[in-house]
Amino acid sequence: MKRPTDIVAAACVLALLWPVIALLAVLIRIDTPGNPFYGQIRVGRDEKLFTMWKLRSMYMGTPSLGTHEVATDRTTRVGRLVRRLKLDELPQAYNVLRGDMSLVGPRPCLPNQHAVIDERRARRVFAIRPGITGLAQIEGIDMSRPAELAQSDQNYMEQQSLALDVRICFRTIAGVLSRRQSA
Repeated sequence: MKRPTDIVAAACVLALLWPVIALLAVLIRIDTPGNPFYGQIRVGRDEKLFTMWKLRSMYMGTPSLGTHEVATDRTTRVGRLVRRLKLDELPQAYNVLRGDMSLVGPRPCLPNQHAVIDERRARRVFAIRPGITGLAQIEGIDMSRPAELAQSDQNYMEQQSLALDVRICFRTIAGVLSRRQSA
């Protein structure tokens, strides 16, 4: 049921939110020069590389590093807003349709995040598709803590179900809304 659910949900996101994506793309382009969409190589299922799409929130020329490794002054004005509301992730619905990603799963890492790759490989986490959101994200664990991240990813992999995916999606949305209200 996971793949058909992913396809239907991603198609609905793109069908319903394409005006928001288009508006944000225009705002990003007005704010800074360059393509408002950003493709970044990530490590996917079975350790295959794929291009993950996002709305660009950083200035052009920012190094391809993990979010926790990039200086905050590299984020654009519009980028701060789209990142805080997680709207930069909307184009990943396209990756879900293509089969590169799932709505819920381990967040895909960069090929240069060797500690994360090693920890995930040891726990066989690459056996499942990466996700737009995941258990580690709602637990507040990011790629700066590779062992904890991979353990959370493994826990998700062992417990995954439609009910768990729905809970993770709702907690992700609730987390974004609570950040929005506190900002």
